Amino acid sequence: MTLSVRPIEPHDLDMVSQVLRDSWGGTTVVALGRGELIDAAAQPGFIAEIGDQVAGVITYAEHDGSVEIVTIDAVVPGKGVGKALLDAVRAVAVERGMIRLSLITTNDNTHALRFYQRYGFDLVALHRNGVDRARALKPGIPAEADGIPIKHELELELIL
Repeated sequence: MTLSVRPIEPHDLDMVSQVLRDSWGGTTVVALGRGELIDAAAQPGFIAEIGDQVAGVITYAEHDGSVEIVTIDAVVPGKGVGKALLDAVRAVAVERGMIRLSLITTNDNTHALRFYQRYGFDLVALHRNGVDRARALKPGIPAEADGIPIKHELELELIL
């Protein structure tokens, strides 16, 4: 079946919220380096579909001349979903004259770090113990994943 990507529409809110709850423990996430909680489900984004199955969701926010990837979830792994979602947001950013794409991942998320670097993102900052600050806003962030303590935020950017 063919992978397609389309903008999130108002009637998609329940589905997008469910994907975010499954992956992030809710729709509220901590925004990149801004120390604030935002509702990811209320942000613009895209849905990837394979046939009539939801394959992934990405949300983003425009901030200071750049586009921040707020969340990205490939529900169906290994099918190019993450790349297709990033391509869609990148196209929006270029169309709007933005200068960069940015995102944050955590030190335990080695699979995502590889993916982002292969896509062309560059590691630009380590926010040591940044997850402690995020936990002050969102206490439900887990303490570890795959036996790795979740402590630090890694900031990546892609210059457009």
